[in-house]
Amino acid sequence: MPKLKEVCRNIRSKVAGPFWVTIDLMFDSQENYDRYVQSPALSASSIARIYGIDPKGVSHYPVPSLKVLKISYPRKTPQGSIEERDLHSGQQYVYLLDLELD
Repeated sequence: MPKLKEVCRNIRSKVAGPFWVTIDLMFDSQENYDRYVQSPALSASSIARIYGIDPKGVSHYPVPSLKVLKISYPRKTPQGSIEERDLHSGQQYVYLLDLELD
C-alpha cells in the first residue's frame, strides 16, 4: 500500500483560526486524487484517531479542479494557550506522512 507522502506533491498544515487546524493534501496526479480522495485512511474516524479528537469535528473539503483535499479539525486547545505546542499548526501534517492508503 502506498503512503500518503508517495502520492502527494505537497502536504501542509496550517492554523485556520484560533480553534481550527487545516491540512492540505495536494495530490501529484488526477489518477491519485481520484483513487485516494475517498480512502478510508483519510476518513473522519481515521483522522480523529490520529489526532485524538472527536470524529464529528472533522470536515473534508475536496477541490477536484486543483487535485486537493482539505481536512479541517478542531484544535485540542486554543491557539496561544499555555498548553500550545505548535502555535501555527505548521507541524501537524507530519503525523500523516507515513499513513498507508487503502
